[in-house]
Amino acid sequence: MSEEAKQTIELTCPSCQAKLTVDPALGAVLHHELPPKAASVTDLKAAAEELKGEAGRREARFKESMEAEKEKAKLLERKFKELLKKAKDEPIAKPTRDIDLD
Repeated sequence: MSEEAKQTIELTCPSCQAKLTVDPALGAVLHHELPPKAASVTDLKAAAEELKGEAGRREARFKESMEAEKEKAKLLERKFKELLKKAKDEPIAKPTRDIDLD
């Protein structure tokens, strides 16, 4: 084993599963090898069904986000009304200026 090979560390990226060769002295990646790609769908019917399923999931997520936005608007409206009522109940006080503190 050469001196250079002893100083490098080979590891697998936990995120993308790529093989990395790292030099700890430099703190840099010397070599990056991509992981093998997953096999694509070979059956056309299975691919079409998968696309239909994805469309359904997208539609469901869209509806959920629409409902969340509606609820968010209702919540903000309620908070606004409560704070407006609180502001009306409080007496109006003249703000203190820096010159008044002297």
